[in-house]
Amino acid sequence: MRRPITISSKPTFLRLYKALYKAFGPQQWWPGETPFEIVVGAILTQNTNWRNVNNAIQKIKQAGLMDPMKLHAHYRRIPALIRTAGFYRSKAKCLRAFLKYYIEKYGARTEAFAKKGTRAIRKELLSIRGIGPETADSILLYALRRRVFVIDAYTRRILSRHDIIEHDLPYDVLQQTIQKNLPASRKIYNEYHALLVRTGKEFCKKNEPLCNACPLGTMLPRA
Repeated sequence: MRRPITISSKPTFLRLYKALYKAFGPQQWWPGETPFEIVVGAILTQNTNWRNVNNAIQKIKQAGLMDPMKLHAHYRRIPALIRTAGFYRSKAKCLRAFLKYYIEKYGARTEAFAKKGTRAIRKELLSIRGIGPETADSILLYALRRRVFVIDAYTRRILSRHDIIEHDLPYDVLQQTIQKNLPASRKIYNEYHALLVRTGKEFCKKNEPLCNACPLGTMLPRA
């Protein structure tokens, strides 16, 4: 197994960020009218695309259930409402588990939820069945506005193809590496993750990547 390239440094990560920001501009991500809606979206977006998640969110809203207490009270309706998000049975269980935790521990109050330290909340979220590091960190960054960098498949693919990081680094190690080499800025973490997602979807595809058209194509050597 190769070690990460030692030139992975603050300037390299910043150059990549600036190149993507120049190409795409601010992404206005994560869409959601309330922190709770963002949490729901973070749970539903696992293993699917945002269009499918948005359809599920709209169904929840149309049913008048985009409220933790109401949604928990009508939990039997969740599978049908989120069917378009895929894996709807397992996601319904995960969403119900989060609702139970959120109501019992914080009274479904965002202000109470947000008062707790980042590490403590992350530990609690990871204890909920169906919530892994990526989903927990998405909730922390986008719903609670905490300074944590979200690692996803796009991040690994793009950075490893440019030989900046080792693709199979453990999640926490990769997260710490990226955070160490960027300014400690929630705004940058937010935009950077969103920009990497857009780049992965439009150019750095899993199969047949469009390297010549990618904004990063001439910036960094490809692996």
